[in-house]
Amino acid sequence: MSASGGKKAIFAALSANAGIAVAKFVGALITGSGSMLAEAVHSLADTGNQGLLLLGQKRAQQEADELHQFGYGRNRYFYSFVVALVLFTLGSMYAIWEGIHKIQHPEELSSPIVAVVILVIAAMLEGYSFATAMKESAALRDGVGWWRFIRNSRNPELPVVILEDSGALVGLLIALLAVVLTMLTDNPVWDGIGTLGIGVLLGFIAVVLIVEMKSLLIGEGATPEQIRAIEANLTDGTHIDRVIHLRTEYLGPEELLIAAKVAIVPGLEIGDIATAIDAAEERVRAAVPIARLMYIEPDLYRTQPA
Repeated sequence: MSASGGKKAIFAALSANAGIAVAKFVGALITGSGSMLAEAVHSLADTGNQGLLLLGQKRAQQEADELHQFGYGRNRYFYSFVVALVLFTLGSMYAIWEGIHKIQHPEELSSPIVAVVILVIAAMLEGYSFATAMKESAALRDGVGWWRFIRNSRNPELPVVILEDSGALVGLLIALLAVVLTMLTDNPVWDGIGTLGIGVLLGFIAVVLIVEMKSLLIGEGATPEQIRAIEANLTDGTHIDRVIHLRTEYLGPEELLIAAKVAIVPGLEIGDIATAIDAAEERVRAAVPIARLMYIEPDLYRTQPA
């Protein structure tokens, strides 16, 4: 995915969440529903999160300078990490606090049918946002399941949007169930239970995102498939016959750093070695286009004594 490749999904989520947040706050004000209020805060946090993702993409496009000589690509990881923290603090912690309060001090709902209508409309908008994110990620997933895609992707935005939207859909279902149970049983404690459930759900999603984004922020290497492609293309069988050491690290979602020590066939002239290294770089970049920075050190392979 290019730096702009996930923008369609982000803008879809941004527009959907902004409209949903306004509707939910109005619904919470009319009905007094805690689960509706928790969902409104959740949507408000999600709206801000989409803005942070767009800011991260913009900051990542800055040119490398003397201070950051490998560029600013990791801004996308940093802002995605901030999104996870916002989701945990503003979304999860608030909903848990509000849920406990509503359970301890239940309050009657007024006009609960308004909450039901708003939640159904919100679910339709969130479904549109979720479908857009899944469509955007289809090419990147390449048949891989979405959970594995979230765990292994080096692109932060789409996994964040997918998890946010899926969490929002489940949260809306919980809120809807809480409001309906409150209407059927005339017991407002269900509204508090629903609010608490939304908080726990958001906490789980936030923790998953925090773990994944922290790993990307620290620095992850190439995928196993990319490693195999790099190793296969570094050697040519005539000038470079093996890879001695290989280290890789993502400097950003579209920039992979490769540092390798390769064994040169003994007896080659300096000019032949330089030509072989250049050819190896071309082969690797053809196989793994995001391998923009490569440092290849030629050496002789020495067997280690037993």
